[in-house]
Amino acid sequence: MSLIEQIDKKKLPQHVAVIMDGNGRWAKEKGKLRVFGHQNGVVAVRDTVEGAVELGIKYLTLYAFSTENWNRPKLEVMALMELLVATISKETKTLMDNGVRLNAIGNLSSLPDKCRKQLIEAIKKTSLNTNCTLTLALSYSSRWEITDAAKRIALKVRDGELKAEEITEEVFGAHLNTAGIPDPELMIRTSGEYRISNYLLWQIAYAELYFTSKLWPDFRRQDLFEAILDYQKRERRFGMTSEQLN
Repeated sequence: MSLIEQIDKKKLPQHVAVIMDGNGRWAKEKGKLRVFGHQNGVVAVRDTVEGAVELGIKYLTLYAFSTENWNRPKLEVMALMELLVATISKETKTLMDNGVRLNAIGNLSSLPDKCRKQLIEAIKKTSLNTNCTLTLALSYSSRWEITDAAKRIALKVRDGELKAEEITEEVFGAHLNTAGIPDPELMIRTSGEYRISNYLLWQIAYAELYFTSKLWPDFRRQDLFEAILDYQKRERRFGMTSEQLN
């Protein structure tokens, strides 16, 4: 029985978040520049997205570029931005063919104009697709997102649009970049690192965490299926006991 046949389609996570790590190390192992790893990471993105659609996962969020990544060598950052533009342009057809709606979160105003324009065009072009929503976290950090939400709520309280006692988890969540998107039930990180790296800290409060030693450019849909199978073997208790759930 194949991996996909072992998966219970009735118990799929609605939302899977991924930290795509290991591009640089993958390239270094091959004696190449880091950007070579980023280029090959695009293949992993394509196959993972197609695998998510094949399974029926409705939301897939990929950590593509953090606010901290701006501190990397200027040449690498420039190459990453150029790759982003080229990839979005090239892969829009793949998104359309698979019925994938593109979305983006993060401090998008900090992206170069060319990148932002290409991104907005692709988001508009795919806006009516319904099979899966692919969210790219770009120039994103969770602390930035939470701080931004707090500022916007504070302004509403100051201006009398909202009362302090009306601020609930739901209200706060509605001011996050991910408003309208369900929280991830599964978070995958590649490359053997065991940390969250300032990614969706509010949203993954109850997510199952899955870590694989595989470097991102080598990650394929079969690896996604393995992560889903592992997820389905776990008991999600949300603070309750096993006896309460059964």
